[in-house]
Order: sequence, then structure tokens, then C-alpha cells
Amino acid sequence: MPLKVSVIGAGWFGAQNHIPVLARRPEVVLDGVCRLGVAELERVRAHFGFPFASEDYREVLARRPDAVVISTPHHLHYEQTCAALAAGCHVMVEKPMTLDPAQAWDLVARAEAAGRHLVVANGYHYLPHLDSIREALAQGAVGTIEHVLCTFVSATRAVFEGDVGMKRWETTFFRPDVSTWQAPGQGGGFAFGQMSHSIAMLLLLTGLDPVAVCGRTVSKDGVDLCDAAVVRFANGAVAALSGAAAMPEGERGMLRFVITGSQGVMELEFDRDRAVLRRLDGGRRGWDVAPGAWVYGCEGPVNALVDLALGHGTNRSPGTLGAATVSMIAALLASAGEGGREVPLVGALS
Repeated sequence: MPLKVSVIGAGWFGAQNHIPVLARRPEVVLDGVCRLGVAELERVRAHFGFPFASEDYREVLARRPDAVVISTPHHLHYEQTCAALAAGCHVMVEKPMTLDPAQAWDLVARAEAAGRHLVVANGYHYLPHLDSIREALAQGAVGTIEHVLCTFVSATRAVFEGDVGMKRWETTFFRPDVSTWQAPGQGGGFAFGQMSHSIAMLLLLTGLDPVAVCGRTVSKDGVDLCDAAVVRFANGAVAALSGAAAMPEGERGMLRFVITGSQGVMELEFDRDRAVLRRLDGGRRGWDVAPGAWVYGCEGPVNALVDLALGHGTNRSPGTLGAATVSMIAALLASAGEGGREVPLVGALS
């Protein structure tokens, strides 16, 4: 049977990525679409052929779609995802899944109770070779993981400050509203907007359970542009996280990990398509990542939602990782606001 899928939040990325990916799936019937602005709503409805459109997401859910993509501003995710799960939908929600850790873990519990899949839009998780790398780490490639260095520098300065935005927005279906990324009370800033990528990837790769964070930020007009943190994990491991909105537009984001343990070190450079393992016993392994294979794309989570709703596929960005990511970011920002003191996390993976 065809899969009825609706989209709540047809803004610049929803119209640029999520809806086109859905439209390419022959099993999918685009059912309903929601966004604010009558003219903009009609434009996206007509362009993609949705039979129904409304500025009220509840009217879209009343049509009982099988699955829903939620790509509204961060602060709206919790309410809308709750409603979608209550309506019996499988859900893909943009990252960060919420701004409040308790709400994020509540969504995990609601999805489990409803028997629905909850996918977070972490596109990096669906790039090639990551299953093999995760398996190698889980099998002790570096021994017991003791330390992780994680840094992410992305081409997003214009997103988080100023009123011009990114040059590529000039050719996209819609331009996002400045408040989507620059309102501190709505999750504006680099931590929620970008470190939600790198932190989720750290958790996916290592399987570590974070318990506390010390953080610092560099902010302008209340919006964080650079972030750094020390993380403590349940097994005693530590991590050093950093990130900044500093890469020139048009350059690949510099996402890198150094994962060290009792038996060696693994280096991952997503901007260089490079992965290598070096062990204390002299062993060495490299992964043959094709040039450009690790360029970021967000087709994976959308396709995963469709596959999971059809009864197959793998969720590489589940709500549990999304909730742990929100917990780490919230603790980082809380710590930075209190002079860098250690802040325990709300909820845990284990």
C-alpha cells in the first residue's frame, strides 16, 4: 500500500531537501503540508502537488498520515512531535529534537509507548562506512575508549549573525526567517544549530553514556558562535568538544574525531574523507572512503523514516541519541552561564 506522508514546516530546508526526497520515493504519497504564510503555503502545495495544505498543523494530522516530517523551528518540535505521535504517525523531527532535555526524553517514551519510530534528522549518520567503523570500535579496535577529541567548524557565521544570511539561500525555494537561528530563547546559536550534528555523531560512534558537562561559549548579542566543553562519561572516559561558525561559505564543514583508548587511536576526518586506525600492537587499518563520500547530506534520515514506516530499514539517528544530544547541549549552555561549573545531564542512554 502507498505510504501517506505529511510535512509540518515547509521552510527553506524542508522544501529544499525533505519534500524532494519524499517525492522521489515511489511508495510515498504526499498528503498534507503545513507552514505559515498563505502565499508561501500555496506555492509549496502547488509545486509539489500536495492535495491538502493548512497553516494549522493539527488539520494536517487530522488526515491521519502514516508518517510525518517535522522541520519547523526548534522550539516548536516538542508540541508538534507529541501531536504526531498521538495521531499514530511515525516521525522524523529536525535536530535538535527539542530544546529541553526532559521534553526530549518524554518524546522517546511517547514513541516507545505508541510503537512508532522516532527519527532525528542527523544526516551524517547515514554516510558510508560508519556501520563498519562503529562495529570496529564496539569490538575493541582502540581498546576501552578513554578520550575523544571532537571538533566541528562549519560555514554558518552568516546564519547566526547579521540579516543577510547565506549566499546559497538566494537560490533556494524559501529563505529562513532570521529568528529561526538567532533568537536565543528559541535555540538560536551554534550549540543547538550545529553541535547537534557533532555531538550526536560522537554518541553514535562510541556508544558512551555522558553524565556531566563543563562548558564555555563565545557569544554575540546573546547568540553563541563558538562553544567548548569537557564531558565526563559513565565509564570514566572524557571528551573535549569544540565548535565554531567560522568556515567560509562554500567550504566543507571541518568535522573531526580522535578516539583514543587503551589499545590505540582512531582518526576520522569527515572533511577529508579519511578514517584510519593505529593500534599499540602495530596493527593498522584504513577505510577506503571515496573522495566526496563524506560530504554532508540529509537524504538518509528521510529515507529511513519511509523505510521504517514500511517495516524495514535501520534507524541510525534514533530519539535516544537525539535526547542525549539535547541533554549535553543544554548542560553545556547551562555550565557556560554559570562560569563553567560541571552540570549533570538530565536522562541517560543506559
